[in-house]
Amino acid sequence: MTDADLPGLFHDAERASRRGQRMALGWSKVRLVSAVAAAVGGALEWKGATAVHPWGLLALVAFSVALVMEILLWTQQPERDWYAGRAVAESIKTLARRYAVAGAPFSTDVARPRALFGERVAEVVAQSEQRLPLDSDPSATAAMTALRERPFEQRRTTYLQDRLQVQKAWYTEKARADRRRAMQWRVALVVGEVLAIVLAGGRAFTVWDLDYSGILAAAVASGAAWLATRRHSSLATGYSLAARELVLVQAKLQDADEASWAEAVAEAEESISREHQLWPASRPVEE
Repeated sequence: MTDADLPGLFHDAERASRRGQRMALGWSKVRLVSAVAAAVGGALEWKGATAVHPWGLLALVAFSVALVMEILLWTQQPERDWYAGRAVAESIKTLARRYAVAGAPFSTDVARPRALFGERVAEVVAQSEQRLPLDSDPSATAAMTALRERPFEQRRTTYLQDRLQVQKAWYTEKARADRRRAMQWRVALVVGEVLAIVLAGGRAFTVWDLDYSGILAAAVASGAAWLATRRHSSLATGYSLAARELVLVQAKLQDADEASWAEAVAEAEESISREHQLWPASRPVEE
């Protein structure tokens, strides 16, 4: 069973989250690049006989664009959709996975499990951000119910392969990628700061008159702000811990019998949910 087999409400939340992410990161990137462009325009001189100072015009336009992006980020708050949509999507996913393999609270001895699933999804929606466009079918899909009706061994094999292994591989790859990006950005920032020192020294000893170091300072500050936004280092740590925890949970699931299966699945899903709960909690959004 893949994410395509999850309820429509999951896909609504997923689309809302990705749209919010694209807007939040895109507007932030434009704002930071505009700040650097404004620094360039403010530092360079123009000796031509024109009514308009072109570098000053560049600074004016760049500052204006940065202001518009700042206002959009403040008023539209796309981060709210990003984080809230991700929280709803992951909450529905973990409920769906539990239901499909008869994990707690949807164990095989529960009366009316489909109705209970609908109630739990309704609770997630009720606690979510009200402006999220969640209007698709929240019911358990045919694929989820079909998997639930299979024998225990098939449910266990499917869960281990399609959920645990996929999630563990995803955490491992994301940790590796974020660790690599964090290193690349740190190296770039160090190089930028060293160049800024050299350029500032050249101006201090009148080797040149232009404030090149000011331009680099703006670039370094923008790079640091972007690194803080993306949080590659902390994400890499969180993903590594989650992957390590799933290795331990996997051993328990492989040894679980049908009597202990429901609680073993619940423990595995709690391990996955813990990372998703910490992620938005570490990114407060102003009201």
